[in-house]
Amino acid sequence: MALTTIPLPYGLRDVKVATLDAAGTKGTLVDLPNAQTFEFEETTSTQELRGDDTVVAKRTTVDGVAWTLEAGGISLEACVVMFGGAITSSGTTPAQKKQYRRLATDAYPSFFVEGQSLSESGGDFHTVVYNAKAEKFSGSHTDQEFWVTHAEGSGVGSIAVATLGAVWDHVQNETKLDIV
Repeated sequence: MALTTIPLPYGLRDVKVATLDAAGTKGTLVDLPNAQTFEFEETTSTQELRGDDTVVAKRTTVDGVAWTLEAGGISLEACVVMFGGAITSSGTTPAQKKQYRRLATDAYPSFFVEGQSLSESGGDFHTVVYNAKAEKFSGSHTDQEFWVTHAEGSGVGSIAVATLGAVWDHVQNETKLDIV
């Protein structure tokens, strides 16, 4: 099947996050299970040149991207990647305990995020944010409702050599490719 010029992404198939080291290199991918939403909105700055009592020219530049993630349930491992903190485990079956803890001194880390949709026009469609940082994390214990993890944040240009300056990508694949 030939790659079409108009991708038709449908649904959200997968979202993965990964830590970033000081050089901007991504670590091991961690699945965000039961992903429901991966939204993004580019953030920009516009400058105007005025002269002779009129706008002569405008220039708009990309500042970054604002994003939102939602997933059914909660992955404590994904929380560590996106929000920092630490997981501790104790006990043995049937009394195991896994605990995620954030301290008042914890800072939100930078991380990598990639979402995948299948494409009705064939293959798949990925959205990548190279240098994301969470700014909000929430969830709710609600009567007769599943927990939905909600995170919001922003992304700026990548510092990794291979993707230097890249804020985000859309990638259309003729053949479906897993997030790697």
